[in-house]
Amino acid sequence: MNNVSLKRIAVCLAAAISLFLLFPLSANAMHIMEGYLAPVWCISWGALCIPFLVAGVFAIKKKISASTKNLTLLAMCGAFAFVLSALKMPSVTGSCSHPTGVGLGAVLFGPTAMSVIGVIILLFQAILLAHGGITTLGANTFSMAIVGPLVSFGIFKLSKKMGAKSGLAVFLAAFLGDLMTYVTTSVQLAMAYPDATGGFMVSLGKFISIFAFTQLPLAVCEGLLTVVIYNVLVKYSSKELEQLSAI
Repeated sequence: MNNVSLKRIAVCLAAAISLFLLFPLSANAMHIMEGYLAPVWCISWGALCIPFLVAGVFAIKKKISASTKNLTLLAMCGAFAFVLSALKMPSVTGSCSHPTGVGLGAVLFGPTAMSVIGVIILLFQAILLAHGGITTLGANTFSMAIVGPLVSFGIFKLSKKMGAKSGLAVFLAAFLGDLMTYVTTSVQLAMAYPDATGGFMVSLGKFISIFAFTQLPLAVCEGLLTVVIYNVLVKYSSKELEQLSAI
């Protein structure tokens, strides 16, 4: 992809981010809110994230050292995830669901690199949009920036190995990565707040069912949109994607 095309896409994504910063939405989203988890859970989830983040820093350095153009592509993936994960759709229970946007970055740069981008996104959203929280940053990072990208990356590689076309592989990666993010969040909430009579499993069923009606169609939409963006990158930046083993 030439520099002019990259800059145009980057400007569009930057403009979209600016709109969210200027006109923030209410904060009833699926990111676990500030103060909702006990300190032991906040510390535990944060500690689990550390190895992935350390590995992600080295992965990013390796990708950028291979080609400086990868830095622009990585920034675009981050902007894409920021915008999508800031779109909050009302759920049937009065809460909200939203896409994650991490599948594209996981397909292009791998899951550990996307964990670093994800924690930066979540930190900015917590500070600037009151979306999520600082104390729950570890839990939100683990679900959206670690589990989601791991699933997306694994599904993409598995699909390609089984002979699937790139478009289908990308769709499945984004779709299942989105869903597994919400399953993980539901597990985290069920562990923190088990049902008084049915325990963890009953609580898990309740949390998953809350978001199922909105999250399934959102995951489909995210998968389709990710395929569109991926196809644009393949058209204009096939050389870079080949170097990243993303085609």
